[in-house]
Amino acid sequence: MLKKLKPPLIAAVLSVALSVAVGVFLCIQTIGPLLVAAATARVPKEPVELKQKGWDFWTIEIENLSNELKDERARLHQKSDQLDQRAARLAAGEKELAKVRADVAALRQEIADRVTEITADEQKNIRTLAQTYTNLTPRAVVAIFREMDDATAVKILSLMKPDVVGPIFEQMSQTPGADGAPLARRAAVLSEKLRLMKASKPPSSS
Repeated sequence: MLKKLKPPLIAAVLSVALSVAVGVFLCIQTIGPLLVAAATARVPKEPVELKQKGWDFWTIEIENLSNELKDERARLHQKSDQLDQRAARLAAGEKELAKVRADVAALRQEIADRVTEITADEQKNIRTLAQTYTNLTPRAVVAIFREMDDATAVKILSLMKPDVVGPIFEQMSQTPGADGAPLARRAAVLSEKLRLMKASKPPSSS
């Protein structure tokens, strides 16, 4: 069939085909770099920090996750600070409570030392001693009280009548103690403890 075509027609067809091929080639040469640049522009730039850490990809999901982790870290840090402050307040509160307890215990001990009370178990014996000492002279009672503790002496005095206790204290103020000084101070201490004597003592039968 090609033999039937005339040489001028073949030359024209080849010329057209060659022109089209050259045009396509030139278009590719011109448009190709533009397409590559456009494709490169669409790819998000990787953060420098991630590149330094060896990351070779970055997506919006990873960015969102990173932001969430940062927020969670900040929240945990704030929570930790709050817990530390609360622990410090609790420690201070426990220290203050321990101090208050110690003060209360000391106050109770002081009251116990100052206040004398006759218990039910010793009422009978104390009453008997009070009746016995009432029949003694003030000098003899003072001599006995010198060898007796304050609590017992006060219990006995609390069951004596005032007209009996008065001479005893007067004798104490005139009697020298172990250091040579009168027992007036001892009489004052016993008087104060007698004043603070609990009202639950049994009634006097002397």
